Amino acid sequence: MTMAALTRSRAGADGVPTDLHVEYYAQRATAGLVVTEGTRTSGVGQAFIGQAGIHSHEQVAGWRRVADAVHAAGGTIVMQIMHGGRLTLSSINNGEQAEAPSAIAPVMRAPQGGEVRVSLHGADGRQDVPAPRALETDELSRIVDEFVTAARNAVAAGLDGVELHSANGYLLHEFLAPSGNQRTDEYGGSPENRARLGVAVVRAVAAEIGADRVGLRISPEHNVQGLVEDDRADVLATYGALLDGIADLDIAYLSILHADIDGDLVAALRSRFGGFTLLNSGFGSVTTREEAAHIVEDGLADAAVVGRQLIANPDLVRRWQEGLELNTPDFSTFYTPGAHGYTDYPFAGQEA
Repeated sequence: MTMAALTRSRAGADGVPTDLHVEYYAQRATAGLVVTEGTRTSGVGQAFIGQAGIHSHEQVAGWRRVADAVHAAGGTIVMQIMHGGRLTLSSINNGEQAEAPSAIAPVMRAPQGGEVRVSLHGADGRQDVPAPRALETDELSRIVDEFVTAARNAVAAGLDGVELHSANGYLLHEFLAPSGNQRTDEYGGSPENRARLGVAVVRAVAAEIGADRVGLRISPEHNVQGLVEDDRADVLATYGALLDGIADLDIAYLSILHADIDGDLVAALRSRFGGFTLLNSGFGSVTTREEAAHIVEDGLADAAVVGRQLIANPDLVRRWQEGLELNTPDFSTFYTPGAHGYTDYPFAGQEA
């Protein structure tokens, strides 16, 4: 069982982890692997209010305190590093226009038909996400360098490795999907071209910190936050190109998010990758002990990724092992400041 990267929005405007982060992650150190919240590689790449970063000295120092606390509690921790791509607002990222593969505003299919704009919570309330600017070809080396620097900083802060976020509609995922990538250069068009930036990022980060410290998170066909992948043949070709492009590296793991954990696509991607694989069925539902056991015991993957149950149960490993009653996640506190709903969930035996 591993802990999913979970957006909790507890950092200040400077993106520096606080005492709350130290306590929160140390509380959950008994998970087989702790993966941090998605951590920004740059200012313009900030995806949401309260997102921690790993691109300043102060941020590195803050994460060092977190890593030290998790290690002192006997845990292993890696940092999920990400660029928000088009999923940001100028009120979130200091007035900068979002950058993405193509100048396409994210839209979602409405239940009643048609499309609606994706909206995010900004400094002035919820707002529709505007169209980003398309990154120039010669800017993509900067994107790669930002991921490399973030990975180097994470290791310097004492974390055990990084998980590269190529899922859930953010920048690296946007390059993979035709609905977000309509480029005409060597980073757009064919599946191989759309996978090119992701391959470059994984290879560069592996060269910097060692492939055994690198994981990759993907969410094919998740169709979230306006990024749609509804052509199975194209999905197989694109993600096949991504995995083939890093096959010789033998990275630490591949983490897959897919609604159909028993389906052909997950099996095909796991076989294509050939290494240690993590799996979960989605961030819109709570993973049960039964589903986690099914993933591992029936050979769907090597470990199950668990999110919301670990939010509410810092000692979830013990509770599942001993069949203890679980705390219930309080959804109203997932993205709110402060300790409530973050570090104040009781351990077994401490309930009021």
